[in-house]
Amino acid sequence: MTSSSEPVKRIVIVGNGPVEPGLVHAIDSADIVIRFNEANIRPNLTGNKTDILFLMNSGKSMQARLETPAYWQEPFVQDAKEIILPYHPSIVKRYHPRPNFLSRLKGRKADWTAETLKKIEALGKKATILSAEFYYETCQILEITDAELGSVFPSSGILAIRYVIETLQPELTQIHFCGFSWQGWKRHSWGNEQRWVDKQVQLGKISPLVPKAA
Repeated sequence: MTSSSEPVKRIVIVGNGPVEPGLVHAIDSADIVIRFNEANIRPNLTGNKTDILFLMNSGKSMQARLETPAYWQEPFVQDAKEIILPYHPSIVKRYHPRPNFLSRLKGRKADWTAETLKKIEALGKKATILSAEFYYETCQILEITDAELGSVFPSSGILAIRYVIETLQPELTQIHFCGFSWQGWKRHSWGNEQRWVDKQVQLGKISPLVPKAA
């Protein structure tokens, strides 16, 4: 049970989808703000604060970030105290799409974890890689079958939401989310992800961030 003397931490997970107006103060006043990749930063709508950045560590998008020095100077990267890589290298190696022969000749590959860790270390920030076990458990929760593991992947967003619910002292936190449209890349199981989050809302473990009534 939480002691009355213990402060309740408030966490806001900001996805990269549309965000309802009127949430800036609620986002920037949270104890911990989590964002993703090319973070959804619009000062008058989604606020500025970033404490934890989930950064996709595979594929062409990660290669592009590594080859773009300006990315690492972005305020949301500079402000983040911790950068979390959602896909364990063993998962990337076993299941993520591998570039074709011609792409590999151009330097493309699936796994950019090592290079990303070097960048994070150079910035003096904490780096965390989610475990392969955590990934497999998330696939089971989303009813992704063994036969689908090479074609359907949990999104960074769902991995982040589950990570926060289960690891960031849930008895001391209020967890909110916004900016999740549950649509996008065809290889994510959007319907199952939304249903799982809806269940967590019903259980009182997380809640949508909504503007305060006037």
